[in-house]
Amino acid sequence: MTVQGNYLGMNLTLDDLDHENIDYFQHCAAHDFHLQKCDDCGLLRYPPTTGCPWCASPKATWTAVEGKGAVHSYAEVHHAIQPAFKGKTPYMILVVDLDTQKGQPTPDEALRVVGNLATPDGQLAPPEMVKKVGIGTRLRMVFSDVAPGLALPQWTIDETAAQPSDPWRYPQE
Repeated sequence: MTVQGNYLGMNLTLDDLDHENIDYFQHCAAHDFHLQKCDDCGLLRYPPTTGCPWCASPKATWTAVEGKGAVHSYAEVHHAIQPAFKGKTPYMILVVDLDTQKGQPTPDEALRVVGNLATPDGQLAPPEMVKKVGIGTRLRMVFSDVAPGLALPQWTIDETAAQPSDPWRYPQE
């Protein structure tokens, strides 16, 4: 079953042959964060894929994962190429180290998930919120509903978590 939707003026399509991504985004549409857990080595993986990146096993089970973590890296976009984002600048693209599976399979690795910085209701974050986020900022997952069977996982500041006093940010003009 092909899943289609529109996000900020962009058409999104998940083709019916893309089973892993259809399953992933259906969980997100239910506002439940699930990742594939390898049935052989037990490690979670992201993005969804047909085989485990560590042991190559094709067997996996969708597993509920807590959507909390800290900013590992980010890009702050000031010049939007996609027309739908032009009125939304600056916006952030985040790479977040999940608290789950941190330090596995090696001490320097983490399960990292990509998303935009958003308000708690899933809208792209306003500039004053963007200015607060840097490396180490604690975040929690929220979802932007796009269409039936399709929601995008996004990140918002976790107001219940202890935040770093001075998260690292690129120098500002």
